[in-house]
Amino acid sequence: MSETVQAAADKAQAPDPNRWKALTFIALAQLMVVLDATIVNIALPSAQQDLGISDGNRQWVITAYALAFGGLLLFGGRIADIWGRKRTFVTGLIGFAGASALGGAATNEAMLLGSRALQGAFGALLAPAALSLLAVMFTDSKERAKAFGIYGAIAGGGGAVGLILGGFLTEYLDWRWTFFVNIPFAVVAAAGAYFVIREPAGRNRSPLDIPGVVLSTVGLVSLVYGFTRAESEGWGDSMTIGLFVASAVLLAAFVLVESKVKAPLLPLRVITERNRGGVYLSLGLAIIAMFGLFLFLTYYLQIVKGYSPVKTGFAFLPMIAGMIAGSTQIGARLMNRLPARLLMGPGFLVAAAGMLLLTQMEIGSSYAALLLPAMLLLGLGMGTAFMPAMSLATLGVEPRDSGVASAMVNTSQQVGGAIGTALLNTIAASATTAYVKDHIAGATTQPQQQLVQLQAQVHGYTNAIWFAVGILVVAAGIAFTFINAGSPDATAAAGSLEGTEDDVKVPVIAH
Repeated sequence: MSETVQAAADKAQAPDPNRWKALTFIALAQLMVVLDATIVNIALPSAQQDLGISDGNRQWVITAYALAFGGLLLFGGRIADIWGRKRTFVTGLIGFAGASALGGAATNEAMLLGSRALQGAFGALLAPAALSLLAVMFTDSKERAKAFGIYGAIAGGGGAVGLILGGFLTEYLDWRWTFFVNIPFAVVAAAGAYFVIREPAGRNRSPLDIPGVVLSTVGLVSLVYGFTRAESEGWGDSMTIGLFVASAVLLAAFVLVESKVKAPLLPLRVITERNRGGVYLSLGLAIIAMFGLFLFLTYYLQIVKGYSPVKTGFAFLPMIAGMIAGSTQIGARLMNRLPARLLMGPGFLVAAAGMLLLTQMEIGSSYAALLLPAMLLLGLGMGTAFMPAMSLATLGVEPRDSGVASAMVNTSQQVGGAIGTALLNTIAASATTAYVKDHIAGATTQPQQQLVQLQAQVHGYTNAIWFAVGILVVAAGIAFTFINAGSPDATAAAGSLEGTEDDVKVPVIAH
C-alpha cells in the first residue's frame, strides 16, 4: 500500500477525539424521537376534546407521524450519506423542533395533523443520521460496545419513558407540552452536534435514485397505512386489502429497480448479508411484540386497575430499569466475548418468558407478584438483545452506506411498531368480543355486566400476548439461525479492507 493511501486509511481509522461528547447529543436526539412515538398517546384524549377531533379522525394524530416517519426513512438515510451525516442530523433536529412548536400551538385539527406529519418527516432525517454517526465514529470494539449499549437502552426504553413523561405533562400541565417538551431537547442536541461533531469521512456522492425514493416511500406508506387501517376497519376491508396488494407490488418493483440502477437508494448488499438481514428481521418481529404489549398494559393499568396517567407511567419503570441493565451491564460487557446470536437469541427468549407471565393476568392480579417480575424479565431480555442488534446493523458496511443501513434499523422498528399495534390489537378485540358474546347472557345486573366487560378485556389482552410470546420465540430462532458473526474482537481481527467511492481504503466497521 502506498504511503498516501496508508495515511488516508490511518486518518479514517483515527478515533474522533470528541466522540464521547458527540454520543451525549446523539443519545439526546434519539431519546426525543423515541419519546415522541409514545408521549402523544397519553395526551391524545385531551387534545381530541380541546380541538374537537372526531373519534374517526383521532387515529390520524398517531398515523400521520408513523406514515411520514416510516415512509421516508430510507430516503432520509440516503440523504445522510449524500449530504453529510452531521448536516442532515442538525437539519432534522431544527425541523423537528419547528414541527413540535407548530403542534403545541395548534388551533385546529388540520394544524395538529400537519405538524405530526412534519415531525415524522424530520424524524426520518435525523434518526438514521444519528445511528450512522455512531457507526462511523466508534470503530474500536470495546468503545463501540459501550456506545451502542447506551444507544440500545435509549432505543428500547425511550418509549416507556414517553408514557411517564406524557402522563406528567398531561396531568399537571397541558397536552400541548407533550409537543413543546421536544424543543429544548432538539435545540440542545442541535447546538451540541454543530459544535462538537466532526463530519466523518466516506460520503456517498452518487446521484439520488429518484425511482427508488418514490417506490420505497409509497410502498412503505401503503404498508404502514394498511396495518393502521386494518386495526380500525378490519382485515377484510377492500381498501385495506388494496393497500397491502399495492405495497407488495411497489416494494417488489423497488427491489427490481435497486438491482438494476447504478447508484441505488438501498444497495441490496446492505440487506442480503445474512447477519444484517437477520438483525432487521428479528428486531422487527421483537418490536411487533413489544409495541402491542405497551398498548395492552397501558389500557390494563388505567381501565382495569384504575391507575392515573402518572401512576401508569411509573408502573413501567421496572421495564426501563431492566432495559438499561440489559444493554449496559449485560450486553455491553459480553458483546466482546460472545457471538451476537448468544446475546440476541437468549435475550429474546428471556423477554418471551416475561411475556409468558403476563398471559396469567386477571382483573385482580397483583402488580408486585405478576407485573413487576414480568416487566423486569421483558426489559432485561430486550435490552440484552437490542444492544448487539444495533451494532450488528452496520457490521461490515462501507462508510458511504452507513446512513441507509442505519435507516433499515429504524424502518424495521417503525414498520414493526405499526404491525404490532394493529395486529395484536385486532386479535385482542376479536377475543374480547367472543368472550362477551359467550358470557353476557348470565350477567343480569349492571355490576355483573361491567364485570364481564372487564373480564372480556383482560381475556383479549392475554390472548394477544400469547401471540406476542410466539413472535418473540420466532425472533430468537431467526437470531440463532441467521446471525453467525463472531465476537467483535474476532471480527476485527479478520476484517478486510473495503473501498470507498474515492478508492481510499478504510477498514470495515466491525461490530
